[in-house]
Order: sequence, then structure tokens, then C-alpha cells
Amino acid sequence: MKKYILALVAALVALCGSAAVKTGIEVLRDGGFKQLQGKRVGLVTNPSGVDSQLKSTVDILNEAPGVKLVALYGPEHGVRGNAHAGDAVSDAVDPKTGVKTYSLYGKTHKPTPEMLKDIDVLVYDIQDIGCRSYTFYATMGMCMEACAEQGKEFMVLDRPNPLGGNKVEGNLVEKGFFSMVSKYAIPYLYGLTPGELATYLNEEGVTAKKAKLTVIPMQGWTRSMKYRDTGLPWVLPSPQVPTPEHAAFYAVSGVVGELYAFNTGIGYTLPFECFAETYINADSLADAMNALHLPGYSFRPINYKPFFKVGPEASKELKEVHGVQVYITDLDKADLTLCQFYFMQVVHEMYPNAKIFDANANRGYGMFDKVMGTDQIRLRFSKRYKVADIIDYFNKDVEAFKAKSSKYYLYH
Repeated sequence: MKKYILALVAALVALCGSAAVKTGIEVLRDGGFKQLQGKRVGLVTNPSGVDSQLKSTVDILNEAPGVKLVALYGPEHGVRGNAHAGDAVSDAVDPKTGVKTYSLYGKTHKPTPEMLKDIDVLVYDIQDIGCRSYTFYATMGMCMEACAEQGKEFMVLDRPNPLGGNKVEGNLVEKGFFSMVSKYAIPYLYGLTPGELATYLNEEGVTAKKAKLTVIPMQGWTRSMKYRDTGLPWVLPSPQVPTPEHAAFYAVSGVVGELYAFNTGIGYTLPFECFAETYINADSLADAMNALHLPGYSFRPINYKPFFKVGPEASKELKEVHGVQVYITDLDKADLTLCQFYFMQVVHEMYPNAKIFDANANRGYGMFDKVMGTDQIRLRFSKRYKVADIIDYFNKDVEAFKAKSSKYYLYH
């Protein structure tokens, strides 16, 4: 019943033209920017940093009375979103405001002392998707570390976790597997807002040094809310996450995508929504996936030809692929990350000679293991291609993390 009430509220909010939830930037503005008065401000953001009327946080702070915006910092894709995934971002000057822009996705992923010398406080405002391999949370953590080292304040303008605040999946990152896609020892899906995660990292000593952290919380958000419930507009935080639902699809297929053994809808109109390859029989695969009766899922056969390819496949000929489109029918019930392992299990049963982990031998297993935060998932799964062989290991840290992180909940 609660789910339907939230949906009704969201629908009424949409009709009335205002959001049910106020994000951190709006709460800050409604309070007269009192926490930033008289301070020199740096801002880490991208196009998803907007208010409910789609005005950029860059422009809001640049125009804020008593606030001096002196520097911008661009994560992956850049402040204005004009860089592709994985591309280095250059230092520049923001053409609209004339404010100096520093890259945090080029020569360095962490602000240097030189980058921070002219500011008093570094503000972070980016819409994240609640997944460990999505690099914005890593940028947030490293910015907080840099501020702690340089004696600067760090502020997070909070935003919703589009998966809600209760979905936690996956093992913690293990020694030897930390990287930008697994920067901190947290689960693959961590069930926290950016402000809650920053507080957890800061208070639990996950970051190297404790920062002077301020979180400007949202108003009106609850843990059971999905993004559509908030009434807020969605601005894609990166090109392959065009809707809030793609936060879930990213978790569904993003790990297997690192193998480049299948097309996951990247290069087509359904990014992260598909599992397909040239040799697969779409109808048979759909039948086999639906026969698993995975809670929260339905699958339909699909046949399509990608418009482009990425990574090591980029130079190869575009061919029609066949497989399934994934439908998430109940997000709360769906095990998002494990879906791709069930798919690999079924493909191995249907096509036992298909190359899965060895499809791109030159690439190796490095990125797959880094994204998983361990090599144990791959080693255990690739012996028999059975989800049963990894499910306990994959979930071993979930309950302990929930118990520890719940101390830092800002919303209920």
C-alpha cells in the first residue's frame, strides 16, 4: 500500500509542477546560503547538479549573495558533461561563468594542494546511482580526503539514491582490488545517499584522514522512495544512464559488460537493458531465463543491430545480435547484480563451448575483478558457471554493512 501512496504523491506532485523532495542545493538556497556566507567556494559537479527547475548549481552558487564561487572541479564526463566515458578531462575556464575549471579525471583524480589553495570550502553536488563501480562517489571520497589534508571544509549537497535507501548487494572490496571502480571498502550496491556515504566514509575511518564535513540534507525523502517518487527531474549523470531506471540496469549488466563477450544494449537504444550475441537464439534464451522465475524480473526475446561498439570491440563489424531485453517488474525483490550471472549460467548451459571469460583474452580479467572487488567471484563462478557457487560469497558482507552504515542514516 505504501508503494501506491508514494506513486500517487509523485503523480500529484507532477501535476502541481513542484517536487515532493527538496535536494540539498534547494535547502541550502532556502536557508540563504548561510553555511557559505563570506567563503571562497569550490564546486565539484556535473550536469546532474541542478535544482527542480533545472537550474545548474554552478549558476546558483555563482549568483548567490555573499558567496564567492572561485573554482569548479570536473569528474568523469566534465562539469558541463562534454566528455565521453573514460576520456581524460582538461583544465579550462567555464565559458558561462568565467570560473576556473580543474579536471579530476585526467592527470589526477584527487584535487592537488594547488587546486585547493584559493578556496575555503569544497562543495559536492552530483546525482549518483548507488553503485560502487560508478566513479562519482570515488571522486567525492578523494575530494573529502584532499580537503582533510589541506585543512579545507567539505560540504555535500545531498541527493536521492535512485535505487532507494534499502538495496544493498555485494561483497566489500578486498585488498589488491581497489581502483576508481572500487575505491572504498563498501558493497557493490550500498543503499546510501551521497551525504550518508560521505558521513560513513568519514566517521568509520575508511578515508585516510577525517575531514570537516557538512551535509546539507534533503527534505521529504524517505528510504523507500525510488527516483520517480521524488517528483524531481532526471538529468542523466552520464550518457548511458538516460533515465533513473538505468541506475538499476547499470547494476544488472555492468559487470558482464567488462568482459566484452556480449552486447548489453550499449551502442543501441537500450543501454544496460540487454544480454545478446550473434550466436544466441533469442526465443530459447528468453524461455530459459523466464523459467528461472527470478523474483522481480521478466525477459523478452530481442533481435537488433547495434549502431556502434565500444572498447576492444569498437573496430569490429557491426552485426545483428540476439538475446533478451530485461524488464525489472519489482525493484525491491530483484537481485540486480546477480542477474548477469544467471544469464551467464544459462548461456553456458545452452552453449557450453561459448567463450565468456576468454572472449577478449588480451584485455584479461583485470577490470572484471576490479569491479567485483575480488577475484573470488570469477574464480568460483567460472568452474561450473553456477550462481549457487558464488551467492554466499557475494552476500557475505551485506548484513554487517547494513548494521554499521545504518548509524549514519539521515532519512528513514
